[in-house]
Amino acid sequence: MTLAKDIFMLTKTFPETEKYGLISQMNRCSVSIPSNIAEGTGRNSDKELQRFLNIALGSCFELETQLLLARSFEYLGSDQTTILTNKITTIQKMISGFKKSL
Repeated sequence: MTLAKDIFMLTKTFPETEKYGLISQMNRCSVSIPSNIAEGTGRNSDKELQRFLNIALGSCFELETQLLLARSFEYLGSDQTTILTNKITTIQKMISGFKKSL
């Protein structure tokens, strides 16, 4: 959820022209990650949990791609990109480890 907050704060600095583009996409992806983990955890089977973890992991990779696009458009600096990319990578590893433990 901290990552989602970071992304929302970041996208507030993007140009207004990205309101329905990159801003919307990044915000939705960042919310999708913890939401799918929570929903999967609330299900009654490991199989369903794994399905929701796969969706959360996909959202992580999607968000990483969008972050790199935002960097290429110079909406954020390299330091911000590195910090957020590292957070995303950590979450990807955590989700993958959780999946393996099932």
